[in-house]
Amino acid sequence: MASALSRVLAVLRTAAVAAALILPAAVAAGPVSAQDAVIQGDVMASEAMIQKVAAETVVAQDQVAQDQVAQDQDGGGADSPAAGTPGPANRLFVQALQLIRQADNTYDVAEESRLLKEADKLFNEIVTKYPDSPLAVQLVTNQFVGDFDFYEFRSRIRALVCNDALSSLCFLHRIGEMLPPVETPITAARWDWLSLAVAYQQLGDPGRAKEIMAPFVSAVRRGGVADSSGQDLFVARALSLMGQSPLALDITRQINDCSTRIYNLADIAKAASWRGDAALTNALADEAKSYASSHNCSWELGLVAQTLLRAGKEAQARTLFLNTVETQFSKFKETRGDCCPPELAVAAADIGEPKLALGLLSTVQDENPWTIPAVLGRLAKRGETAMAVAYAEQVADIDTRGEAYAELIEAAMKRGEPAVANDLMNRLNKLADDSAGRRPGLLAQRAKAEKAFYNDDRWRRTFQQAINAAEKASNFVRRDIGAPLLAALVRIETGLPMLD
Repeated sequence: MASALSRVLAVLRTAAVAAALILPAAVAAGPVSAQDAVIQGDVMASEAMIQKVAAETVVAQDQVAQDQVAQDQDGGGADSPAAGTPGPANRLFVQALQLIRQADNTYDVAEESRLLKEADKLFNEIVTKYPDSPLAVQLVTNQFVGDFDFYEFRSRIRALVCNDALSSLCFLHRIGEMLPPVETPITAARWDWLSLAVAYQQLGDPGRAKEIMAPFVSAVRRGGVADSSGQDLFVARALSLMGQSPLALDITRQINDCSTRIYNLADIAKAASWRGDAALTNALADEAKSYASSHNCSWELGLVAQTLLRAGKEAQARTLFLNTVETQFSKFKETRGDCCPPELAVAAADIGEPKLALGLLSTVQDENPWTIPAVLGRLAKRGETAMAVAYAEQVADIDTRGEAYAELIEAAMKRGEPAVANDLMNRLNKLADDSAGRRPGLLAQRAKAEKAFYNDDRWRRTFQQAINAAEKASNFVRRDIGAPLLAALVRIETGLPMLD
């Protein structure tokens, strides 16, 4: 394009120089004849020059058109304002902004959603068709384009799920908006964000789940979260719940810490059993037992017993459990330190030792309050309802007592005891009503209980109230409430819990 224009300018300069040279020569030939000659020569030269310039201009215009087509086909065109003509990426961007303005000016929710999704398609087209354009780079890196905030627009697109305010995907979106942001580079696994990834995976949006999960997996591979005291544990647990058992095992088998290694193996086996993979469950139970034995793991043996029981190896589980309890109690008598690991209380309930389970629970519940609903729910499922209810009544923390009631209600319904479930439901409702809607965790447990008790969608209003309460709560509450809300939602929708 530039070379064609320069040729046109060169021709014009040549014509001007020629006219300047002809005039002095004509004047020297005489007044009258010189003037005639000049006039005649100017006319002839001008006509010839005009024809030549016209021909050169046509050629130049053709070349400019060819250059523009070639640029457009190469991808992006003239996307710089200094280039003059806007390229296709710019045109798509302007069309997208026009759609967004139309969306802003409509009261029709469905029309707004349609327009915003069409705009999003155009932005995606810029990135995929014209990746070399400056606009594509700005969009991919979430930069401002003028005063347009693409990151805010993407958030608005995600929020479209809340056109149905009672949908589970809307609940997930609102919970995600409350979570403290992930710091980059990632140096620690975040159970709240990993729980969000698991929830999206299990509730029908695997793309969003992978988007959240991938940076954490990359950080583990780089060794960025190498502290095996709990960080790798969370990543592998989340992967196992998302059906990524091979990757979860690959991470797990690189960890030499007893607690993390056994926890991971037990959790991957638990997820496998939920999926009906008996072979993997059985293999991981044996692997956990072998690893614990060869590495002298002791406090983790309650987990091994639970895993053996889940694999159907009840005799091995019972023998290991009883030997572990005897060892732990003898150490307790000698040292007068901490009695027992909390996992033993859960294992006792699983195996069917109710008095021992409650005795162990009383020693570990202050440091590990999660064990209360875990143990009581298991006892109720085995028919020890009265004992479990009496224990729950003595729990001081309101949220923990509410969670225990929810577990007991589900157990009663599964055992065909609706009268017991109704009594417990009344107790849970009273706790929630007394809190005046200010305890989001308690409201989430009531929603979970309503799903088990009524088996319909009335729980959705209660869960919406739980999120409303969380959004109005203090920063401290919002920081910690994300994972419990997600666990309750997954339990409601799938019937399976997040891992303890």
